[in-house]
Amino acid sequence: MAGLAIGIASMRSGEQALLHVGWELGYGKEGSFSFPNVPPMADLIYEVELIGFDEAKEGKARSDMTVEERIAAAERRKVEGNDYFKEEKLEEAMQQYEMAIAYMGDDFMFQLFGKYRDMALAVKNPCHLNMAACLIKLKRYEEAIGQCTIVLSEDENNVKALFRRGKARSELGQIDAAKEDLEKARKHAPQDKAIVQELRLLAEHDKAIYQKQKEIYRGIFGPRAEPKPESSNRLVLFWRWLVALICSLLKFKRHKKE
Repeated sequence: MAGLAIGIASMRSGEQALLHVGWELGYGKEGSFSFPNVPPMADLIYEVELIGFDEAKEGKARSDMTVEERIAAAERRKVEGNDYFKEEKLEEAMQQYEMAIAYMGDDFMFQLFGKYRDMALAVKNPCHLNMAACLIKLKRYEEAIGQCTIVLSEDENNVKALFRRGKARSELGQIDAAKEDLEKARKHAPQDKAIVQELRLLAEHDKAIYQKQKEIYRGIFGPRAEPKPESSNRLVLFWRWLVALICSLLKFKRHKKE
């Protein structure tokens, strides 16, 4: 679209902007009745974040690429992101993952079916998961949860998504939700040591909370009286019976003398 391209051309890498595109430079007098559905002569407003420029690197604009070319370009970005991740350059890694995901936006995915959709998701989902891994390292847990949830909307049993969302929820103190994710992940990967370890940490957390509550209640209600040994109780009863018997005998003798 001409108007959007003109607006983006004036932006710098990393910049965010709200672009207003008049209908003349948008979908025109006729509008669009396919996807996206735009009424005739409609002005458009775009909220845009320019992640970076890559058309020169790929040799052509995304709009001119075939499905296979877009997926291949996204795969290259993912690999570059992985290289940055290994070097602990998390911000640079996330930028590459975001650019990879940008090749497979909602409008593009909406048009894919069958093997092409599977091919795209095989690149897109790992990018979201790798983004989540970066965000967890950066302690941006809410954002990490969002990335994992995107993957789970496509693949509800994705073990990595369940594990990383569970870990992020645990860090935020969302213990019940974290357990639910991690238990589901363990169901599909029972031998995964990282999942088992995370569940063990949650169990230890629960135990610590229980002990703390126990100490609080003990302080409120005081120590419980220790029950007397059963043998001691029997001895007391025996002496009471013996004293009562002696008293009865003495009374009987006194009454007899009178």
